[in-house]
Amino acid sequence: MPRVVFNQKGGVGKSTITCNLAAISASRGLRTLVIDLDQQGNSSAYLMGGTLADGQPNVAGFFENTLSYSLRKVSPTEFIVATPHERLDVMLSSPALDELQAKLESRHKILKLREALQQLASDYDRIYIDTPPALNFYTRSALIGARSCLIPFDCDDFSRKALYTLLENVQEIQADHNADLAVEGIVVNQFQPRANLPQRIVNELIAEGLPVLTPYLPSSVKIRESHQQSLPMIYLDPGHKLTQALVALHDSLTR
Repeated sequence: MPRVVFNQKGGVGKSTITCNLAAISASRGLRTLVIDLDQQGNSSAYLMGGTLADGQPNVAGFFENTLSYSLRKVSPTEFIVATPHERLDVMLSSPALDELQAKLESRHKILKLREALQQLASDYDRIYIDTPPALNFYTRSALIGARSCLIPFDCDDFSRKALYTLLENVQEIQADHNADLAVEGIVVNQFQPRANLPQRIVNELIAEGLPVLTPYLPSSVKIRESHQQSLPMIYLDPGHKLTQALVALHDSLTR
């Protein structure tokens, strides 16, 4: 089931959550793919580390191919590379995504990612899609093609205001393009249980009936080391409290 990790607000941990959930899936023996639609390429760098290099197949190549009138059918698997981690592959980001966007929109290619995801369903048990911090062509493509959406949330009033707009945008996608899309839940990230504000905001979201997932992901400096070493937490420190929270979150999700 393709799963999108989406928030229009930057800095809420989209790439961190995407890569760590994907790494846990792979560590459980599941064939797992990450598609990095954010031109910043944080998920690509996180998963590939020193093996990330220019000239590798990437998601821009996939979208460029959809603009071609060539009779040769190119499988989306040709734009996927293996990470250093067993059973974990990635469709890398590219800076070229920005310049491609206008062409893709003008040629009405919004459904091409959905078609690719349908083809990839037989190759992968889990597909995670990291999206840019904007409701642009790539994010819409992902939401149209996915079955579920995870929303990272850091506990402040700015994020809360953005959350309501985000949920309205998802509802619009559901109504117009993808009735099967479900908001799987809100992932509370960098949670500080001893601080009053985060606890109050989360409790209010729950009282409003919003799908807040548990466990909440605790704040930890260990994640910086994880980023620096390009090792998701399940590989870096399986016994760490943040790793255990990520594992529990992963296991609480439906297929």
